[in-house]
Amino acid sequence: MATEPSTGYDRDAVRAVLDRARAESRGALTAPEAKVLAGAYGIPIPGEALATSADEAVALAVELGLPVVAKIVSPDILHKTEAGGVEVGLSSPQEVKAAYERIVGNARAYNPEAAIEGVQIQQMVGGGTEVLVGATTDPTFGKVVVFGLGGVLVEVLKDVAFRLAPVTREEALAQIGDIKAAEVLEGVRGGAGVDRERLADVLVRLSDLVTDFPEIAEADLNPVFASASDAVAADLRFVLDFAPPKEPARFTREEILGAMERIFKPRAIAIIGASNEAGKIGNSVIRNIVDGGYAGHVYPINPKADEVYGRTAYKSIADAPDGIDVAVFAIPAKFVAGALEEAGRKGVAGAILIPSGFAETGEQELQDEVLAVARRHGVRLLGPNIYGYYYTPQSLSATFCTPYDVRGGTALTSQSGGIGMAILGYSRSTSTGVSAIVGVGNKADIDEDDLLTFFGQDDNTNAIAMHLEDLKDGRAFVQAAREVVPKKPVVVLKAGRTSAGARAAGSHTGALAGDDKVYDDILRQAGVVRAPGLNELLEFGRALPIMPAPTGENVVIITGAGGSGVLLSDAVVDNGMSLMEIPPDLDEAFRAFIPPFGAAGNPVDITGGEPPATYEKTIRLGLEDPRVHALILGYWHTIVTPPMVFAELVADVVTQARAAGIDKPIVASLSGDTEVEAASAHLFRHGVVAYPYTTEKPVQVLGAKYRWARAAGLL
Repeated sequence: MATEPSTGYDRDAVRAVLDRARAESRGALTAPEAKVLAGAYGIPIPGEALATSADEAVALAVELGLPVVAKIVSPDILHKTEAGGVEVGLSSPQEVKAAYERIVGNARAYNPEAAIEGVQIQQMVGGGTEVLVGATTDPTFGKVVVFGLGGVLVEVLKDVAFRLAPVTREEALAQIGDIKAAEVLEGVRGGAGVDRERLADVLVRLSDLVTDFPEIAEADLNPVFASASDAVAADLRFVLDFAPPKEPARFTREEILGAMERIFKPRAIAIIGASNEAGKIGNSVIRNIVDGGYAGHVYPINPKADEVYGRTAYKSIADAPDGIDVAVFAIPAKFVAGALEEAGRKGVAGAILIPSGFAETGEQELQDEVLAVARRHGVRLLGPNIYGYYYTPQSLSATFCTPYDVRGGTALTSQSGGIGMAILGYSRSTSTGVSAIVGVGNKADIDEDDLLTFFGQDDNTNAIAMHLEDLKDGRAFVQAAREVVPKKPVVVLKAGRTSAGARAAGSHTGALAGDDKVYDDILRQAGVVRAPGLNELLEFGRALPIMPAPTGENVVIITGAGGSGVLLSDAVVDNGMSLMEIPPDLDEAFRAFIPPFGAAGNPVDITGGEPPATYEKTIRLGLEDPRVHALILGYWHTIVTPPMVFAELVADVVTQARAAGIDKPIVASLSGDTEVEAASAHLFRHGVVAYPYTTEKPVQVLGAKYRWARAAGLL
């Protein structure tokens, strides 16, 4: 990803500093070395110089201009303040001399073994707002840049925003505006705001620095004094790691799609461990594949049977006919590696590893052995420890669980088998149309970025919803998501939102990067819609594909109950949308259809006693006015307009509007007796997202659609 100031960097100067630190086996840079890095990448810093005696400190202070700051310089003292190694506001030669002696004395007391190179004398900077600009190496996403309030507040408030490095200037500006206290940067009590462009420039430059030199594990520019005219890094800290983790193995897009096409659209499937014995996994798998209507060849592999479920059985996959794309494994874990050798020699593209007994039970070596066999033969592994997978366009239920055949546009994946069964049950109870349901289990090989790459270009899929506990390769996932999001929504439920404690780190930035905020910010940076819980994941996956994308931000509420209107209005704000300010002519048009004691404006309150015609006319007006971009309907159960009457008239109005080329997102909240359940289901079947007994859920779904539309660049 190109960033604007990428020319003019002095990479040779940085390399020389880092090579010297490597040769000396140091894990951090001294302040003068940090200054070299900042200068090489154009990061503004105060004037400063190194003093090796009290008299030299005085001379440098006078030359730089009083007042000054004095800081200990030692490769063995990373946290200078803790060691009593920093003094600020030194405004006379006498103060500078005394401070030099105190700082050196404090440092020797703090760590008698520390190598002390001297004391850094730095121009005193201040004013404006103290912020943190940092970078860290996240175990999932690699290099990440951090922005937040600076000074001592950063670890207290933890009001920070993260982005994947390197960042563009646009991403840096968005990151600056992402912190909760962003309003402070605009200036408070008449004070001047900060120059966000200069701050963004610092973020971009630091992100380029840590990207160009991966051995910089963590970086702190804290505080950076940001003002209306400048952004100066007053203190720099760089933590090094010359043995970073190995980059994960990655496949090209062509390699991924080549394997996935064969896995999801196989010509022939072998079931290794197919059985005639009811209750066995191998029996359930072959029954589901055959009874589910899969039209390709099915080859049961069983050394003790001549026939399984009416199909000729083979002693091994080597004996089966050629042209097998997928091998489903339903044998104990200890036999998988040997059988996979045969499958690999047979040329299969995918091995579906249903058995448990691998890394999830501590058998990491066994899992590694199986993966090594797969790599040797070019086989992609799904699992192990999974329920299998479904792909409805091929009538394929390669699973030991119950089959599913309601076709639709949503692809659902889960890392957990239990969650997978919840997905299956919910899909069945709501008649959700799916293109696929896929278990990934231990993710020894195939993971979410592989599936995103396939479903992103799959004509049978128009939304992807994923449950995950972790990401094996966060960068690959982000890259895949960025390619998919402009075309279709990607929804993620990330388990483990609460922090078990930040990892031990040598800097403020590292300590801040141990919780869910990193996932949250970077998934949002990639355009992913995050679901707060399982129900939301399933509802977003069910609802987003049937809802058209909005073309603007103007949301209008039409309700038959004032109380619903208030709750719906709150939900609109809570979900990042805004109510349209109704222009006078549209206000007058609405008033023509509602009683005098009703209320136009927004929400449009037609009151509860109105006949179906009032609902019909106001909804039609909202759909036909091009200034209105989305509608939220609040229905209240009355005898005058019963629930199913309301549902049918809404469905008719929407169908007529679509026939006329008007297709706007429209959601409905139905309050009333149990009849509203059938009415909501009727609306859903006609492309109107509707829920009984809740004002929050329909607006939450609409908010998710808006988040995707913004990320996809449609608004």
